[in-house]
Amino acid sequence: MNTISISQLKTNPNRAIINAFDYPLAVQVRNKTKAYLLGNELYEKIITYLEDHLDKAEVRKTDFTKGRDFEKVAEELGL
Repeated sequence: MNTISISQLKTNPNRAIINAFDYPLAVQVRNKTKAYLLGNELYEKIITYLEDHLDKAEVRKTDFTKGRDFEKVAEELGL
């Protein structure tokens, strides 16, 4: 994983942002990772993946044998 010190981030934030477009950039303070910088496309992909995963898990645990309608469950989940 690529890393950057907080001092480097302060000195050239634009370069750090450009470097974080495709892959996370770990921001370190005293050699300890304190944050991650992500490009907007990567962040949106991660959020979409998590939302899809949570929605699928919710559908899987729904007991449709008790008369629950898939369309109603999908509507409740905002799908």
